[in-house]
Amino acid sequence: MTESLKLEIERRDGVAVVYTEGYINNLGGEEIARVADTLIKDGHKVLLLNLRGTKIVNSIGISILIEIIEKMIEIEGRLAFCNLTPTIEKTFHIMGLAQYAGIFADEPAALAELAN
Repeated sequence: MTESLKLEIERRDGVAVVYTEGYINNLGGEEIARVADTLIKDGHKVLLLNLRGTKIVNSIGISILIEIIEKMIEIEGRLAFCNLTPTIEKTFHIMGLAQYAGIFADEPAALAELAN
């Protein structure tokens, strides 16, 4: 699969929301990591990855997401995910991401929790 990942960023209520569209593989994961690093350097401590446009995350993509979680823990920030497919949500639980990052059904639910 060579589908590239497109990202869109919005900032609202103290939360930086990153929208994904496409496959989160090594290249897509690295792009998310670059965006997360920039947001962290800009002072954002709460990130929400809205995966509404993502149907597949491979193992390398997951490992990069785990690295972002580790960075957020280091800065005492918070990372959450929303709009996951059932398969991605199950995978995130199996891989342990749900222990360190919130998983929400949709963006309003995530923002209600994260904006506090």
